[in-house]
Amino acid sequence: MNGAPDHAQEPGEPGPRGGVTRKSVLKVAALALPAPFLVAGAAQGVGTEATASPPPLTPYCDDGDDPTPEQMEGPYFKPNSPRRTSLVEAGVVGTRLTVTGHVFGLDCRPVPGVLLDFWQADANGAYDNTGYRLRGHQFTDAAGAYRLTTIVPGLYPGRTRHIHVKAQAPNRPVLTTQLYFPGEPRNNTDPIFDPALLMAVRAVDGGREASFDFVLNVTSGPTPTPTGTAPGGTWAPGTAYPAGARVTYGGLGYRCLQAHTAQPGWEPPHTPALWARD
Repeated sequence: MNGAPDHAQEPGEPGPRGGVTRKSVLKVAALALPAPFLVAGAAQGVGTEATASPPPLTPYCDDGDDPTPEQMEGPYFKPNSPRRTSLVEAGVVGTRLTVTGHVFGLDCRPVPGVLLDFWQADANGAYDNTGYRLRGHQFTDAAGAYRLTTIVPGLYPGRTRHIHVKAQAPNRPVLTTQLYFPGEPRNNTDPIFDPALLMAVRAVDGGREASFDFVLNVTSGPTPTPTGTAPGGTWAPGTAYPAGARVTYGGLGYRCLQAHTAQPGWEPPHTPALWARD
């Protein structure tokens, strides 16, 4: 269910081999949740999201999905983007675009607490390389959902329209990829374009709405309990680290790339989106 499938399934519709897809059921369940539950992660921080108990598996769970394909980072990525769900700020012009979706693991469970870092060109095809305009990161909520408010990116030579993103589940590798728009003439000539990364896009009053579900190469089984002596150091869960802060962990030094509150599973060696070796 990455991007825009040939046939969009309705909730409860039979899956690829006759079952009901877990993802469609999860989306209906998420819509039925009380609003305070869905926003609890935003109010309490990623720690609540990352430790929420995943829902049990339904009897049928095989959507036939491969992990979301990786793509090149490109030359314009910058660490330490602000945490925000809207990239639209004063001075940003262009067609409004709202992108929504979920992040799933290979076992069809939603993955809460996933770090999603977005960056893109403006309506004229230019990236802000001196500041953080049209750059920002967020975390998926307890239902594994995300919502991004931005604009439709412009074109520049050699590329079709696209949005860059890095996705990292707690204590897992970073997926770097790009999202694309259907019906773009340059999709046929862009050598990087991958149809598996097409968003489902529709026109609405005042702009466009798009959806895309990420599938990470992870499962949501229990994290192994560490054995032996704790690695030690100055890094500590529950600490609010600003960008540029320095810690030690396991005898090595690390520099904070993005302001965040440390949580178990987000130790510096495992989160290159948040920490860099000194």
